[in-house]
Amino acid sequence: MNSYNSNNNTNISPMIVKRLIWAVVAVILAVVALAFIRPWYNVWSQEMEGKAEFAKAEQNRKIKIEEAKANLEAEKLNAQAEIERAKGAAEAIRIENGSITPTYIQYLWVRQQSDLSDKTVIYVPTESNLPILESTRMLTNSRNAE
Repeated sequence: MNSYNSNNNTNISPMIVKRLIWAVVAVILAVVALAFIRPWYNVWSQEMEGKAEFAKAEQNRKIKIEEAKANLEAEKLNAQAEIERAKGAAEAIRIENGSITPTYIQYLWVRQQSDLSDKTVIYVPTESNLPILESTRMLTNSRNAE
């Protein structure tokens, strides 16, 4: 048995032992360093996230302000357009004052009807104030009743 033990002597050189010790010390130092660095990193990371959220909220606020300014400008322009339309209508009434006749009113009504689609049915009043189509229906109904 003695011969078996003597054959299995493992010679570990002092250089390998030193490297192994340094590796263990390096791992221990890395673990200790991470134990101190990690909380600081978490605080820094949360601070950066807060700054990013604040910047995003500030940007969203600026966007809303710009949209409100654009809406205000659009409303001002719409109001100016409405004022100009009213001025034009007032000028037209002033020009037409005294010259408006029933025939001219009919002309304006017919001109307005040109804006309607082709599917629009137009009832033209007659002397009895019934549309032509309705008055003929009444004639048809009275003939059928006889």
